[in-house]
Amino acid sequence: MSEIDALPAKTILLVEDDHVVRELTTEVLAEFGYGVTAQRDAASALERLRSDQHFDLLMTDIGLPGMDGRALVAAARQLRPALPVLFASGYYEQELLDEVRARDASAATDSIVKPYDFGLLAQRLNALLNQ
Repeated sequence: MSEIDALPAKTILLVEDDHVVRELTTEVLAEFGYGVTAQRDAASALERLRSDQHFDLLMTDIGLPGMDGRALVAAARQLRPALPVLFASGYYEQELLDEVRARDASAATDSIVKPYDFGLLAQRLNALLNQ
């Protein structure tokens, strides 16, 4: 076993309310080699973030029921200020992305439009995780 093989997989906390999208994204992320913890809402995700479980990145839908993705990220950054975030949305959300980046300039943030281009998803994740 090489030194690289001994490294643990990067872990992603995925928050997506649509069951089909959540399952498909979990499978794709696992195929990319990531460890994935999938949650269907912001409250469940925040419970995970309050635990001692390690996460390398938060990937969240913007349009969640109850607490939306923007509010989730604001709360998440109170708990884990440097946690990189990848927003996912069915719409291009440049204004939101600019707002979050301005508020949390020290943490890596990006977005991707659904349905995902898997090559672009891999690129965005790699960029966020290697900053």
